[in-house]
Amino acid sequence: MEFNTKIVDFIRELYQTNEFIPLHAPIFQGGEKDLVCQTIDSTFVSSVGEFVDQLEESICEYTGSKYAIAVVNGTAALHLSLLAVGVSQNQEVITQPLSFVATCNAINYCGASPVFIDVDLDDMGLSPTLMQKWLEANASIKANQCINKNTGKVISACVPMHSFGHPCKIDLIKQVCDQWNIRLVEDAAESLGSFYKGKHTGLIGDVAAISFNGNKIITTGGGGIILTQNKQLAQKLKHQSTTAKLPHPWEYNHDDVGFNYRMPNLNAALGCAQLSQLSYFLENKRELSEQYSHFFKSHADIKFISEPVDAISNYWLNCVLFPNRLQRDEFLRYSNDQGVMTRPAWTLLNELPMYRDSPVGDLTNAKKLVDRLVSIPSSVRNFS
Repeated sequence: MEFNTKIVDFIRELYQTNEFIPLHAPIFQGGEKDLVCQTIDSTFVSSVGEFVDQLEESICEYTGSKYAIAVVNGTAALHLSLLAVGVSQNQEVITQPLSFVATCNAINYCGASPVFIDVDLDDMGLSPTLMQKWLEANASIKANQCINKNTGKVISACVPMHSFGHPCKIDLIKQVCDQWNIRLVEDAAESLGSFYKGKHTGLIGDVAAISFNGNKIITTGGGGIILTQNKQLAQKLKHQSTTAKLPHPWEYNHDDVGFNYRMPNLNAALGCAQLSQLSYFLENKRELSEQYSHFFKSHADIKFISEPVDAISNYWLNCVLFPNRLQRDEFLRYSNDQGVMTRPAWTLLNELPMYRDSPVGDLTNAKKLVDRLVSIPSSVRNFS
């Protein structure tokens, strides 16, 4: 209990407040109100407007992606991404159990089901080594398709997540996917501003999804964006996100079952103002992570999770590992009782009732992490 008090006191010292400290709150100081009011004055508040295009162009410029498609949220971005690479009914998609439920829900929306492979402890992302091992034991290639020998289903795609903003070994995962004819969709929901081996996350896979939810490093309120380097995929994604409507000055014709997923201009205006502050946010959050790291080095029984080798993390959520679940739970109870918001990792997706019957590998690492991990306050500190 004494050390729990020291941690909470240190967090309060970092944020210079005795009031409630949220886990990750947005900061609005980049002209957000002006751009939103400008959008209202223009009357173009829905999915047609200059800020939607501007946000897409700015994200491409920042990440190095050739194409970007702005949509209503990160889940919609992931759903469209999976459809775009051909995921369909009665297929399977490899993913990790340590992730937010949206990862699996998007797979389910396509009529497919997840296959859960363990994560690596160093980056908390899908393990390419364990994925390769599982495929060698459980899959085969037939007619250029990867087939699960146990279920007879096509394994059409793989969705690794860059957990808490820390890049996973996406290049090695890509190698495994290419070997087994599996399409790669990056769940980069949490990793805007994170780089792996000099490349922004989301640029290795066929397509990637980023979230702009209210608790992300920048926000559009609700929103997300899809990255791809493939022009045909980009055109398909934009078409699908706008109800598959064929261009015409006044007629309403549609050539497919599309989705009303396009980001409204009002949200995009907020996002443009937020994106202009991203460098400041990243610098501020890195400074915070360094102070956390220094603090926890003097307490060997609690490990601060630092960015992996070859990676630059956005440190979206700072995380620590307690020695065991009991001490984790004691800290969660104490910190939240004291008005300092902390939270555990998500319940492993394979343990949720709707995904409990999905194929799984040995999940030793994911279970170890979920029993010990706590996310601690990670908002940009703003003392102005």
